[in-house]
Amino acid sequence: MIETLFPHPGTAAKEHLGDVPEGSGLFPEERALVAGVGAGRRREFTTVRHCARAALKTLGAGPAPLLPDEWGAPRWPPGIVGSMTHCRGYRAAVVARHGDVGALGIDAEPHRPLRDGVLTAVALPAEQDELAALLHRAPAVRWDRLLFCAKEAAFKAWFPQGVRHGGARPNGFHDIGVTFGGAEGTFRAVVLPGRPGETVLEGRWLASPELLLAAVALPGPLLG
Repeated sequence: MIETLFPHPGTAAKEHLGDVPEGSGLFPEERALVAGVGAGRRREFTTVRHCARAALKTLGAGPAPLLPDEWGAPRWPPGIVGSMTHCRGYRAAVVARHGDVGALGIDAEPHRPLRDGVLTAVALPAEQDELAALLHRAPAVRWDRLLFCAKEAAFKAWFPQGVRHGGARPNGFHDIGVTFGGAEGTFRAVVLPGRPGETVLEGRWLASPELLLAAVALPGPLLG
């Protein structure tokens, strides 16, 4: 499913339902990162990196350890941009060469409502109004969870370049504004709306009965 959200040439996406064997294919540095965590976390860590390495192989890039940087974001091989996501029963990764794509962000969420009380922490007042209208028109989609998913994907695409440019960074979901509209299956995200250096990102989304996916891909440098 994830590959349908990336019509851009030069991207490679891989997904996996369930998990590969725990620890399979991990580099020693990666294995050390999850040595003290539970088995479930080790399996998802292993599988999402299995997806990432399969996607990198499609680009012709060799296997390499994928370790977090000082902010917790994945360190990709030189010249590569990418994003990883996982939720219950699903793992995915997408990568591209930096010359083809400026930034990538993906997120996967279970297709079910947010827990009670979470929506107000995620959605701006205008977004809550839009979600109510969307739910009336298309009640089969859990728009509250999709909003969460879209904001996560937008943040992942923005963060690697945004934080390195030394500007302000989002402190929470209210620092990213999302609108659904225009073409079906698309959204627009504004990071740090109304502030100097705000960034507008265009994204795509997909809903299946069990899963919500959101993706952002920028064709060039995110920030000038």
